[in-house]
Amino acid sequence: MKFGIREICDVVLRAKDDVKIGNQTFKADEPVIYFDSAKTSSVEGAATTVYATGGRGNSRLIAWEGEKTVTFTMEDALLSPLGFSILSGAGLIDASVSKPIYVHTTLKTRATVTSGDQISINLKTAMGDNLKTDQGQDIAEKPAYAFIMEKGEIKTRLQPATPASGTVVFSVPEQYNDNDEITVLVDFYVKASSGAYEMDITPDKFGGYYYLEASTLFRRQDTGKDMAATFIIPKVKIQSNFTFSMASSGDPSTFTFTMDAFPDYTKFDKTKEVLFVLQIIE
Repeated sequence: MKFGIREICDVVLRAKDDVKIGNQTFKADEPVIYFDSAKTSSVEGAATTVYATGGRGNSRLIAWEGEKTVTFTMEDALLSPLGFSILSGAGLIDASVSKPIYVHTTLKTRATVTSGDQISINLKTAMGDNLKTDQGQDIAEKPAYAFIMEKGEIKTRLQPATPASGTVVFSVPEQYNDNDEITVLVDFYVKASSGAYEMDITPDKFGGYYYLEASTLFRRQDTGKDMAATFIIPKVKIQSNFTFSMASSGDPSTFTFTMDAFPDYTKFDKTKEVLFVLQIIE
């Protein structure tokens, strides 16, 4: 039987031990994440060879092989908060009322100078539909900053002020008269109590160990029929490397997962430790 390989892999990572990621706890052997949007995937095996050499011409006499490695690499078109947490070892925070997430926001708006050399800006109204109050978002009562704009450029920096009930009041220089209309750039924070995620990367947290199963299709040469095939690596360590590539044109960014194999038992064979298993089902 001969076969060809051209199809991508769908990958599942299972917990090796009980693990908590964000507000989810996964038991040993439980599926943690499924990858079904990969663009490329590969399994690479390598070994180190050293030689005893000698005689005329110093030719090779004996070979020793060792340091065998297996590496599974996958390039995914999409990335989820859970996937990034697994890749980088980042902590995953799901916004809640007790632990909200503060999102930096800026907007330009028009404001009218009132008596007392002040401007009052209702940030909720200024944001409009961009503020999802029905999804737990509100204006944070944290210091806000404002800048008076003229001809598209910042002209005057105002003293910080703290919003109350979504409205913030800034003092303006005396050179502005009552009822003057001015353009203001406001820098403030939105508090999200749901529907938001935060992933924090610390210097002491890295990608963990998982049980990998990658399913794909092999095609027989003689019949042209596809056969199910599964790559199994009983213990992989995810390298904590990542790159976010952002550009105004070209192809969308992809996300690479590189996983190093370690010897371990498969789920259904405890007689020997293996680096890698390939199953082909006719």
